[in-house]
Amino acid sequence: QVQLVESGGGWVPPGGSLRLSCVGSGLTLDNYAVAWFRQAPGKEREGVASITRRGVTNYSDSVKGRFTISRDNENTVSLQMNSLKPEDTALYYCFSYTNWGQGTQVTVSS
Repeated sequence: QVQLVESGGGWVPPGGSLRLSCVGSGLTLDNYAVAWFRQAPGKEREGVASITRRGVTNYSDSVKGRFTISRDNENTVSLQMNSLKPEDTALYYCFSYTNWGQGTQVTVSS
């Protein structure tokens, strides 16, 4: 059974940092592209960052220069989020090969 599990969410004040992790089971993440999405209340889910099998990364304009996606090992992909803003508040999801995780909440507020 394929499962993606996100962790690392929480509350931080504006300007703070968080590191999200996505761990795959039943699926070797190294063999697939992986993406992070987020969904804020009342808004559509949007793509945030992605990484290909070969390590090519892509970011949305809203997070470029602040977020970094990386592969930590063959089954873990992380999203380092710096200089967080209140508008980054959302439920963050990991996605790979048609599979979604359950999400981890990120809240940025003072």
